[in-house]
Amino acid sequence: MQVRPLAIDGVWEFVPTIHGDDRGSFLEAFTAASFEEAVGHPITVAQVNTSVSAAGVIRGIHFADVPPGQAKYVTCTVGAVLDVVVDLRVGSPTFGECDAVLLDDIDRKAIYLAEGLGHGFCALADDSVVTYLCSTGYNPAAEHGVDPLDPGLAIDWPSVGRDGAPLTRLLSDKDRAAPSVLEAKERGLLPVYQD
Repeated sequence: MQVRPLAIDGVWEFVPTIHGDDRGSFLEAFTAASFEEAVGHPITVAQVNTSVSAAGVIRGIHFADVPPGQAKYVTCTVGAVLDVVVDLRVGSPTFGECDAVLLDDIDRKAIYLAEGLGHGFCALADDSVVTYLCSTGYNPAAEHGVDPLDPGLAIDWPSVGRDGAPLTRLLSDKDRAAPSVLEAKERGLLPVYQD
């Protein structure tokens, strides 16, 4: 497995070696050894989530209160998504910056994002399946979001899908009503950066 850190501290991309033959393919989607070597600690998996999304669906940008926060190891097992991480940690040198990785059923990459970071994605194909290994369980009182279309974030969401067809953006009412990053910061919702 190849691993590389992304532009935001606390985010890594994992690229598995895919072994294929006339029967299909095989890969190791996660190995504790390569994860721990890259990140410097093991991941505790408290919950595994799976979402299925139509092309054009944007989910996020979501984050959890810190502590404890919620770290995630994310992959797309069917279809394709543009996976986006936003640094929402007040005081971080990369506060407000975004980084993105194409997760799909061809390269089978995964990303890991540490606690305090925002996460979202845009589905590029119908029935795209995203699976998340989460370090903590769902706690609705500690879950928050910021507007994925916030002009202050300037996320370059895709306008065409994997098949080249135009995408129509579809967001949940909750994500559509989420505050901007500036509003969330002013309301004291964002986590604080700690080295």
